[in-house]
Amino acid sequence: MKKILIKNIKELVQVENTPKEKIVGKKMASLNTLKNAWLSIENGIITDFGEMIHWNGISDWSNLEVIDASEKMVFPSFCDSHTHLVFAASREEEFVDRIKGLSYEEIAAKGGGILNSAKKLQATSEYDLFETALNRLCEIQKTGTGAVEIKSGYGLSVEAEIKMLRVIQRLKKASPLTIKATFLGAHALPKEFKENRNGYIDCIINEMLPIIKEENLADYIDVFCEKNYFTPAETERIIQAGIKQRLTPKIHVNQFNSIGGIQVGINNNALSVDHLEVMTPTDIVDLKNSTVMPTLLPSCSFFLNIPYAPARALISNNLPVCLATDFNPGSTPSGNMPFILSLACIYLKMTPEEAIHATTINGAYAMNLSHELGSIAIGKKANLFITKKIPSYNHIPYAFGSNPVETVILNGVRY
Repeated sequence: MKKILIKNIKELVQVENTPKEKIVGKKMASLNTLKNAWLSIENGIITDFGEMIHWNGISDWSNLEVIDASEKMVFPSFCDSHTHLVFAASREEEFVDRIKGLSYEEIAAKGGGILNSAKKLQATSEYDLFETALNRLCEIQKTGTGAVEIKSGYGLSVEAEIKMLRVIQRLKKASPLTIKATFLGAHALPKEFKENRNGYIDCIINEMLPIIKEENLADYIDVFCEKNYFTPAETERIIQAGIKQRLTPKIHVNQFNSIGGIQVGINNNALSVDHLEVMTPTDIVDLKNSTVMPTLLPSCSFFLNIPYAPARALISNNLPVCLATDFNPGSTPSGNMPFILSLACIYLKMTPEEAIHATTINGAYAMNLSHELGSIAIGKKANLFITKKIPSYNHIPYAFGSNPVETVILNGVRY
């Protein structure tokens, strides 16, 4: 494989000599960088980096591509640990309903929301789902994302949920991004099970999970633990069934209410608990005594005009924070991670340094990938991006809506 040397880097961001799993609390405010730096890549792996003043040259120039990054910065690729980017159709009609005053819950009650997406997805072919999702992956790649988690959950039937997960497996092979798959059969209750909740949960456990295990279709299991969706007791039953099939839990919790979902996640060693727009002091204390990654989705708050998660309270309690896009057709029709940085700084009152940690190394942790992604370290996968000419890394959240990325390198290949 071709070797790459990036030289004259204005600033090399998120460098680590001793790689860490995650960055927590006050440490998130400090960001390790090297100015006027270089970085070398071989066989898809970061092999070395340092300051230009200490660069001793290259002993073997054969099959070497040299990139001059003067006035540009180099970042590890963003790690987006929460998306629903396999879907059949957009839902802009619900966007208009919200403008007219309907709430998320009211739209769902009249047949919109998740059930709307499920109806459309069930009628869409695997080929069409794959093609549209692959286009979305190309879109987020251009804005710096190098790893992404993708959930099922718009199928809500055995056939359609398995179809979604098979599409995600095809995406893993077709895309240079690092992709993790999450089974979210418990995203909502299908209409035909409205009066038979246990019947649908039995379907998830006894019909969907055995196929998922047999075909190795998922890495994680997720549940939407919320009023009018799934209770904490139901959530625990579903994720424990998933654990038996060797799926790690990741749970949607506290989007509109705090009903005990965080505690279910903690008690079952969930990798992350996601949303967290509504938090109690007890929720925060309980998270402090766990290894669970709090994952915040500020673009969902932005789009739905609901409260933002209390990032400052989490960080001040020495907790890590992860930021993800929640890319989906209903509440976040965008997978733009630079915009997430802007929202984090403007509405969550996070510093740029904290937001960068939250979208790189802590995002990698929330996908079990911090050993190979999320920072610039020798031996890690060469997933990174080179910015356009920008004055500082503060410019990325400052210049909201613009794309700072000029060049993407994934698995040591330049795009």
